[in-house]
Amino acid sequence: MSDLKSEITRQLEAGSCAASELFALQVIDNSMEPEFRKDCIIVIDPDGVVRDGVYVVALIESGYIFRQLKIEDERYFIQPLNEDYLHERREIAPDAIKGIVVQQAPPNGRRKERKKYTYQ
Repeated sequence: MSDLKSEITRQLEAGSCAASELFALQVIDNSMEPEFRKDCIIVIDPDGVVRDGVYVVALIESGYIFRQLKIEDERYFIQPLNEDYLHERREIAPDAIKGIVVQQAPPNGRRKERKKYTYQ
């Protein structure tokens, strides 16, 4: 695990003040296309309201993962948007969710190309 990932993990687990700060990550694959292109930047709010349909960063056994949350019969599932990855849909515990996506920006994009997610 990289030093940055280790520090984020440590802060999230410790519940430090920094754990409630927004943070940004880069999307590294095409599993969330067409909404999120590879290499785009996502901004995550660790204190965001979790509800059906939001985009989340969750902690699973292999590390952090970025997916869309689906809540069905009080069970939490995360799934990719790209149909080629739908076999990766999985159930998670609610406490595995470490934040929701509140904004994205394309790689090398301009401010006007940013997209905000308010989940109204």
